[in-house]
Amino acid sequence: MSSKIKIGTRGSRLALWQANFAQQALADIGIESELHIIKTKGDQIQDLSFDKIEGKGFFTKEIESALLNKEVDLAVHSMKDLPTENVEGLVVAGVSARENPADWLIIKKTSFKPSNTLSLPKNAKVGTSSARRKAMMLDLCPGVSLHDLRGNVPTRLQKLQDGDLDAILLAAAGLIRLELDLSAFEVFKLHPKEFIPAPAQGVVAYQVREDDIDLRRVIKKIHHPEVAECTNVERKVLKLLEGGCHMPLGVYCEKDAMGNFHALAGFAKTWDSPIVRKRLSYSTNFQLADDLFKELQS
Repeated sequence: MSSKIKIGTRGSRLALWQANFAQQALADIGIESELHIIKTKGDQIQDLSFDKIEGKGFFTKEIESALLNKEVDLAVHSMKDLPTENVEGLVVAGVSARENPADWLIIKKTSFKPSNTLSLPKNAKVGTSSARRKAMMLDLCPGVSLHDLRGNVPTRLQKLQDGDLDAILLAAAGLIRLELDLSAFEVFKLHPKEFIPAPAQGVVAYQVREDDIDLRRVIKKIHHPEVAECTNVERKVLKLLEGGCHMPLGVYCEKDAMGNFHALAGFAKTWDSPIVRKRLSYSTNFQLADDLFKELQS
């Protein structure tokens, strides 16, 4: 491990927030670090929805390559963007605390109809490029018209403000972390048990080289094992379904005060197919993902 850890990150405001968050967590335990910005395939291709970009890891691959080539020591990712199959030679050494895992519907004030379903006008135009969000949206509000929307969080909000969309769907975690001013809009906070989030949504993952034992020990000091207990369940369901972040799948697991685990999943074969919803509660997370996967197959 070098004297100053090199942190690899994307260059968006949210990615930089995550990298700075990791940097501060390391500083709190006396470890110095510096940021290295790396452009990914997902950053470069802005005209296609996620399900039309080939392969997995389009927000992580280039950062992982830099990690393997020892250009950086630590990769900081939004965990929901990270493929479930570890790249050979790399491991997730730790995860952050979890921010609000929900999705929020950001609605134009002129389109806000509080007496309607999800407070949306009839045949509302809703922007999102996520197959999961499209499927969940159609499940809860079948009359909506869905439109692909790319760009970072501030860009998407600007597109809502300037364009003819009525609303857009965004992760609450990003909006909270960036402390964005949403006063120009109405915010409908979707419940994660109804509008099921992406596996590990709201969690930051710390990825290192497998053989970097010293850094793995350091990351363990900022790791949140109670979060990993739940994200492991969520990501295993995704792995068993052999899906990437373009799959129309939501999985959410939480642990209650008694130590019981409650996991629910919503899965559609395509974004415009019906969603199958399943829920299981166990006293342990052992076998929970496997059984939830089986339920989704039945």
